[in-house]
Amino acid sequence: MQIHKLLGSTILASLAACALASPPPAPAITAAPNLAKRATSCTFSGSSGAASASKSQKSCSTIILSSVAVPSGTTLDLSDLEDDTTVIFQGKTTWGYKEWSGPLLQISGTGITIKGDTGAYLDGQGALWWDGEGSNGGKTKPKFFYAHDLISSTITDLYIQNTPVQAVSINGCDGLTITDMTINNSAGDSAGGHNTDGFDIGSSSNVVITGANVYNQDDCVAVNSGTDITFSGGVCSGGHGLSIGSVGGRSDNTVDTVTFTNSEVKASTNGIRIKASVGDTGTITGVTYSGITLETISGYGILIEQNYDGGDLKGDPTSGIPITDLTIKNIVGTGAVSSSGYNVAIVCGSGACSNWTWSSVKVTGGKTYGSCENVPSVASC
Repeated sequence: MQIHKLLGSTILASLAACALASPPPAPAITAAPNLAKRATSCTFSGSSGAASASKSQKSCSTIILSSVAVPSGTTLDLSDLEDDTTVIFQGKTTWGYKEWSGPLLQISGTGITIKGDTGAYLDGQGALWWDGEGSNGGKTKPKFFYAHDLISSTITDLYIQNTPVQAVSINGCDGLTITDMTINNSAGDSAGGHNTDGFDIGSSSNVVITGANVYNQDDCVAVNSGTDITFSGGVCSGGHGLSIGSVGGRSDNTVDTVTFTNSEVKASTNGIRIKASVGDTGTITGVTYSGITLETISGYGILIEQNYDGGDLKGDPTSGIPITDLTIKNIVGTGAVSSSGYNVAIVCGSGACSNWTWSSVKVTGGKTYGSCENVPSVASC
């Protein structure tokens, strides 16, 4: 009995203590961040469209550029976009004339989607600058499109024409996919277009270009540095072909794992070209050309050189930029090279070209190059 009374007294005392104790504090509630709400869609047009779009680029999740007339000496600058922004070109986009270096267009960001609507085109009005000298002299000409620092982004159905000089510069990109782009500088064939490179690629990785059509007066594609680059299903006409380099003399001189496949090069100076600069250092490895069709090549069907010095095949080759793990296969160019051109030219430094694969290469019509050097045994020159 005494035990029961003692236990009862203890329990009552504990309950009384709990009743007098302060309740536990409520969990703190974190205030929601004060984020500015982006407009769903913003449309810009006319002569003020470029400036307005640039000023408002962080405020719109979709930017529509409808028949924008960019004033002379001005970049259509969308280089500070919020993540996951969509940019759509509609109608005709033009740029006014001024001698300056450009670029005329610049787009950067992460998760960016860039698209051209049906019938839309970007006209650089290159004939206003073309003088046959390109970037080598004459008028100062603006580069066209800096596709720089685009991460996990896409460009689809963009039609570009008449760029003053180089068309699309890809630099600092990782995970960029370009699909069905047309670069049409064919008017420059008779009007003085020069150095109108299609795609210049540097210091980028995981870049995929599919279904491109390039009509120009210089390299269709030039990979100067980068890793995991693929160009497939393309047509190159009027220019200098599918190129690696020139490699050397830059801050980044590494080309690793580049594939050109299932594409056509026609009415061009060269079909396939790999250029390593004399006296420089760097690396060219893991390059593949496969399923390439050549037609009407005036200079070289296949040109691989380690003596590039501001021009092709100049002087003695050097070995500072080895070309290794090169694959050239299924190249169709029967009768493709003009009688004054050369089918294949290979000039390597001592021990600097190794571990090549060379199969089903049929390039004919031109002359045999008589000054090939240090050609790997699997290749024909």
